[in-house]
Amino acid sequence: MANNIILSTDSYKHSHFLQYPPEARVISAYGESRINNFADEVLFLGLQPFLINYLGKPLSQADIDEAAELCAAHGVPFNREGWQAVLDDHGGYLPIEISALEEGRMVPTSVPLFQVVNTDPRMPWLTTFVETALLRAIWYPTTVGTLSRKCKSIIAAGLERTSDDVAGQLPFKLHDFGARGVSSGESAALGGMAHLVNFSGTDTLEGILAARRYYSADMPGFSIPAAEHSTMTSWGRVREEAAYENMLDSFEGENALVAVVSDSYDLDHAVESIWGGSLREKVLSRKGTLVVRPDSGDPVETPLRTLQKLWDIFGGQTNGKGFKVLDPHVRVIQGDGMNVESIARLVQAVGDAGFAVDNIAFGMGGGLLQLVNRDTLRFAMKANAMQVEDGSWHDVSKKPATDPSKASKAGRQAVVEEGGRLLAKKLDDIDPALDQLKPVWRNGELLVRHSFDEVRARSWS
Repeated sequence: MANNIILSTDSYKHSHFLQYPPEARVISAYGESRINNFADEVLFLGLQPFLINYLGKPLSQADIDEAAELCAAHGVPFNREGWQAVLDDHGGYLPIEISALEEGRMVPTSVPLFQVVNTDPRMPWLTTFVETALLRAIWYPTTVGTLSRKCKSIIAAGLERTSDDVAGQLPFKLHDFGARGVSSGESAALGGMAHLVNFSGTDTLEGILAARRYYSADMPGFSIPAAEHSTMTSWGRVREEAAYENMLDSFEGENALVAVVSDSYDLDHAVESIWGGSLREKVLSRKGTLVVRPDSGDPVETPLRTLQKLWDIFGGQTNGKGFKVLDPHVRVIQGDGMNVESIARLVQAVGDAGFAVDNIAFGMGGGLLQLVNRDTLRFAMKANAMQVEDGSWHDVSKKPATDPSKASKAGRQAVVEEGGRLLAKKLDDIDPALDQLKPVWRNGELLVRHSFDEVRARSWS
C-alpha cells in the first residue's frame, strides 16, 4: 500500500488536536520496553528504516485530500489546517525531532529508547500522532532481535562448553527460515534484518535487502543449496537414493555444503542405509559437507539420535575439550520445533551426550519472526512533558491504581551510563552532555546514519 503518513495512525488520534490544553506548545513523549517476563534487556533496532522509508518522504496535497475525505466518511475530525501548515510551511516534512540511543545497543527494560518532540509550537498534537507508526516500526525488529540474541547466548554457552572454535562456529548456528511464516513482506524484511544482527545464516532475502538498503550492509547473510520435500519426493520412494545422490553430484565443490531433508519416508533408514550405506563412500569422497536434516519427530531426541548414528557410521575426532566432532563431511541441522526452550534443551543434550555443538546447526521459522507481539517486551510510548507559552516545562504522566506496572515516566527523559549500565533519569536532574539520547532526526533530516557493521558490533560488545 502507498504510504500516507497522515493515515498511518489510529483513527482516534485525528481528534487529539482538539484535546490538548490551549496553553500547550510542545509535547514530549518517549518509548520504552517496560519490565516484562521475556527479557531484562532488549536489542534496540528499527528506527532508521522508519526514518528513511516513512518520515523521509514528504506528504503531498494528495495525501491531505485523501485523508480529509477518508476521515469525513469514517466519522472522525480532520485537522486540515494543521496538515496544510505541515505542507506549506515545512515542505511536507513533519516538524518533529527524535532523539534516540544508538541502534544495536542492548538496553535494560524501563530505559527510554527514543524521545520525540514537535518543533513547531502550533503543533503539539503531532508528537503523539506518530506513536502508532513509530512504535510499530521499533517494537517488532527489536523483539525479533532480542529473541534471536537470546538464542545466540544459549548457543554460545554450549559452544564455550564443547567447542574449540567458538568464534568461527557461532555466526552460522541459527538459520532464519521465517519468510513464509510472517504476515507480510515488510515483516520478513524487518524481522529477517533483526536476526542478521546476531547471525549470518538466513533464507529470508527481504532481510538481506533491508540491511543493505537501510544500513548500507554489504552482504550480511548467507545460505546454501538445500532440498525440500517436494524435490525429494518427486523422485518417488523407490528412487530415494537417486534423489540423494543427485544432491551430492549437483552441488559439488571445494568446501561446498548441501542440506538434504531426509525424513520423507524413514529418517533412520535414510541415515543408516543410504547416507551411511550405499552413498557412504560418495559422501566421504566429496570435498564439501553433507548436512542431514531431520524434519519430524521429537525436536531433541531425533536430531541427537541422528547425530549418534552419523558418528557410528562416519566417525570423527575428539577435540581439545574432550567432545566428539563428526568427520567434516557430515553435519546435522534441526529446524523443526525449534524455539528458545527447545534450542536450550538440544544444546544441553548434545553436550551431555559427549558431542561438540560444532556438529549441529539450528533453524527457526515462524517461531523467530512471527510468534511475537507488542506485549512480548511490553512496548509503550507515552507523553512525559508539556511546554507552555512562557517556555516552562510541566511533567506529564500516568499512574493507574489498577496496574502500577503501567505507570509512565514524568518529565523529559535522559539516559545515562552508571557503572556500565544504562539508567533513566529526568533531563532536568543531569548535565545534558551526559544524556545518551542523541538527536537522530529533525524536520525531515536524518542526522545520524548507522551502518550494519556498527549495529552488529554494538549488539555483542
